Amino acid sequence: MTSVLITGANRGLGLEFVRQYQNEGLTIHACCRNPDGADELNRLASQSNSTTIHRMEVTNTEHIRAVADSLKGVSIDRLINNAGILGTVFDKPEDGAFGSVNYDAWEEVMRVNVLAPFEVCEAFVDHVAASKEKIMIFVSTYMASITELTDAGYYPYRSSKAALNLIVKGLSLDLADRNVRTLAFHPGWVQTDMGTNAAPVKIPDSISGMKKVIDNYMPPRTGEFINYDNTPIQW
Repeated sequence: MTSVLITGANRGLGLEFVRQYQNEGLTIHACCRNPDGADELNRLASQSNSTTIHRMEVTNTEHIRAVADSLKGVSIDRLINNAGILGTVFDKPEDGAFGSVNYDAWEEVMRVNVLAPFEVCEAFVDHVAASKEKIMIFVSTYMASITELTDAGYYPYRSSKAALNLIVKGLSLDLADRNVRTLAFHPGWVQTDMGTNAAPVKIPDSISGMKKVIDNYMPPRTGEFINYDNTPIQW
């Protein structure tokens, strides 16, 4: 049975990944910072014998290693690095603009959006390499595309996701000898806490779109940057 590990699984895109994959009967390892407070995730997991919730604050090395150790010998077909933040102080468009950046918040964004997913990949690479599908998936954003950049601002968030994109591309080369493949997604401008209700894309539509892309993302394809509707995005 196909297995998937999802970070940031307690809300938004991560929670919907759990919901849709659970409906398909996949084995799910749902990771979040505070399982006790993840009411909707716990409700979903209670409806399935194949969904397990794990405590994982992605910036906590001990959490990551503990989950990896608990799953020793378990294969993971799809590792979905979904956890990410816009930034704790970026509540207004001008908050990430030149001249008004909070550098402490910028460091936090880099820890969550760049260092954490890389550490997750290192911790679980053996699990992924032992699976059938062998794919690592990263939720990025079109805002990180250097080629397609047409407006400025949001420097912490944009730079973190641009760095994440480099990791995606680098891992596609670094892990090729183990047949582990990578894929970066723009999930669309989605109606999440980060995207706000002004966003045009609903969460279920974003996830169903990404799932279709994943289902058809066959070897030797790796190291690509794709929109949830399957259109390519330039780095």
